[in-house]
Amino acid sequence: MSKENFSRRRFIGTTAVGLAGITILPSLSSCAKKAVAEEGIRLGIIGLGRQAMFLLNGFLQIPGVKVVAGCDVYGRKRTRFENKVNEFYASKQQNVEVKSYERFTDLLAREDIDAVVIAVPDHWHALIAIAACNAGKDVYLEKPMTFTIKEGQELIKAVRGNNRILGIGSQQRSDPNFQHAVKLVQSGAIGKIEKVNAYVGAPPTPYNLPEETVPEDLNWDLWLGPLRGDIHFNKELNPPISLNPPKDEEFWGGWRWYKEMGGGFTTDWGAHMFDIAQWGLGMDNNGPVKIAPIGDGSEFIHYEYANGVIMTSETFDEAKTKGVKFWGDNGWIEVSRGHYKASDDSLLPTDSGQADDDTPYETKIPHQVNFIEAVKKRIDPVVPVEIGHSSCTVCTLGNIACDLGREIIWDPKAQSFGNDEAAVAYMQYQYREPWKL
Repeated sequence: MSKENFSRRRFIGTTAVGLAGITILPSLSSCAKKAVAEEGIRLGIIGLGRQAMFLLNGFLQIPGVKVVAGCDVYGRKRTRFENKVNEFYASKQQNVEVKSYERFTDLLAREDIDAVVIAVPDHWHALIAIAACNAGKDVYLEKPMTFTIKEGQELIKAVRGNNRILGIGSQQRSDPNFQHAVKLVQSGAIGKIEKVNAYVGAPPTPYNLPEETVPEDLNWDLWLGPLRGDIHFNKELNPPISLNPPKDEEFWGGWRWYKEMGGGFTTDWGAHMFDIAQWGLGMDNNGPVKIAPIGDGSEFIHYEYANGVIMTSETFDEAKTKGVKFWGDNGWIEVSRGHYKASDDSLLPTDSGQADDDTPYETKIPHQVNFIEAVKKRIDPVVPVEIGHSSCTVCTLGNIACDLGREIIWDPKAQSFGNDEAAVAYMQYQYREPWKL
């Protein structure tokens, strides 16, 4: 039984076109109309690449939100950002001053900015988010929340210590398709959960791209930030764009696939699919206790929870769909972006009757609306910092086990490897001067 493309039909809210431009839409969902007051929220965006352009298109559609600043180490991306935002406000006959900066500290120094969107490479997430909290800004932070476990622990302290609102860009939690699956799993509709397949793809590989010339308007040293200074530039890491003629990125930044600067598919997709698995298992703010790597008698990462449930990064169909399959002793549910399958018709969601559309998943905005509501009401969003950390930790634990080539033991409550010094060493790396956590 299945409902193919169900999530595309039911994903509440409006859509905006992709990178090429911004569309003025006739209406927003009712929740968006109630989300903000007339005085609005002044927003800055840090990191102006491909994902940021999707997020920009979404936030511009939310009533009461004004995008007033952007930041990127790549000059032409700053120009693209200014052009797009100015064109949008001109089309609305609104006079909004928009500025862009090379350094995030200059943007954070502005007292008139209420919140920031952080869509930079993973190794910058913690430093910029912590600085934003210390500067009194609320934060929408792209997933995975941090690059290391220690960074996540420190970010939680910064959020709670400064009484800030921080939401993670795990937008699947705002998708009715995933919400329905999790509700059934948690209610016992498929019985006692025995195992979960959460297919995400492979861990990262060592960086092996050839060195290329750094573009003149790209501050590569600042792009690296706390990473080792000997990591050389290749355009696969920072996809080129053109302003004249206009041409946006043709692929995602490849930094995410390499150990030196990313967590591979384990963190890139794990931050989505392991996140849903944890949610369904009731393991938010918790986690697995044993993690076995690829190559330790298996082709997949194995996570074992204290209650005996096993989660693997194993495929569940021939198409190798990135998604989650919950196996209970009374049925199963399989959910991913674009389809929903189950062992019985009674487990299928009811179609809302909304029209289907072919817009990219990243342009759906209920998750962004949820963040704006949280900022206005001073309440936690659907994915607050603690949940972002526990989901991110699951991803990182898988990579640590694979790097060590053996099983590791984790205490999710104490967030400790005990006396396993080799595993403890992976909780944080040495930042390059002058950067400090």
